[in-house]
Amino acid sequence: MFTIAALYHFTRFSDPASLKPPLLTLCETHDVTGSLLLAPEGINGTIAGPRAGIDAVLGHIRALPGCEALEWKESHSPTPPFGKMKVRLKREIVTMGQPDVDPAARTGHYVEAADWNDLINREDVAVIDTRNDYEVAIGTFKGAIDPQTASFGEFPEWWEANKHRFHNKKVAMFCTGGIRCEKSTNYLLGQGVEDVFHLKGGILKYLENVPQEDSTWDGSCFVFDGRVSVGHGLEVGPHHLCHACRRPILPADRDRPEYENGVACHHCAEETSEHDKARFRERQKQVALARKRGTSHLTGKMVPDKN
Repeated sequence: MFTIAALYHFTRFSDPASLKPPLLTLCETHDVTGSLLLAPEGINGTIAGPRAGIDAVLGHIRALPGCEALEWKESHSPTPPFGKMKVRLKREIVTMGQPDVDPAARTGHYVEAADWNDLINREDVAVIDTRNDYEVAIGTFKGAIDPQTASFGEFPEWWEANKHRFHNKKVAMFCTGGIRCEKSTNYLLGQGVEDVFHLKGGILKYLENVPQEDSTWDGSCFVFDGRVSVGHGLEVGPHHLCHACRRPILPADRDRPEYENGVACHHCAEETSEHDKARFRERQKQVALARKRGTSHLTGKMVPDKN
């Protein structure tokens, strides 16, 4: 059983590049895989591995400047959710493109998972899903507003065009694990919105702690690892990953005319060129060869061949 730890922490790193080599070496030494992002504003990522390895890496991160209060969310998988370990340097640990946004300074009011239903059922509260459109498409909270953004960087433009809809409303926001809401709530506070709330620990904490019979969540939650989606109790969901566009698809989507394993799905068939599809077909051949060798070529819950 592999332990999966999803984490983020906003703090000021004066030299993020110097933190990369020892962190990567430690992960590789302890057979920990996944992805970690380092930026001047902090650290973000998801890692997986044996219990002892995860503990060693989390201990190392908590010892970094300003990270002693690091929190993370854990889940488990019987199969490795990542193929290798990556530690990357970025301008932002979650890209919003707003240089004045600083979650380390202030954020909206945190709402515990157990209190979330009471808040979002109030008539004076507007609930906004801050995730990307393909994430919202497979699951969200009942009654939540979908900004239909393709990336988080589009959120400020969406807000500017729609802020009139939220006059005299309290705004409650949520995302997968909480990191996007740290920025979006800080942004709204900077725009003069007084009553801003967000779900502490995100959807994952809600699905982990709130019983299904009491839940206002509808569908599955997309996750950025090999499980692809999870449901209540963080049980692995039914979705696979289209390895052409990285969007979630259901088993029934394989019967659609646009589908070709590893090459296209109904989401992306019209988005890629024939040259792209030829590259994807060659990659799929390498996937098949890797399977025969018993090695991993791609991460994500693989879509089985039809034949």
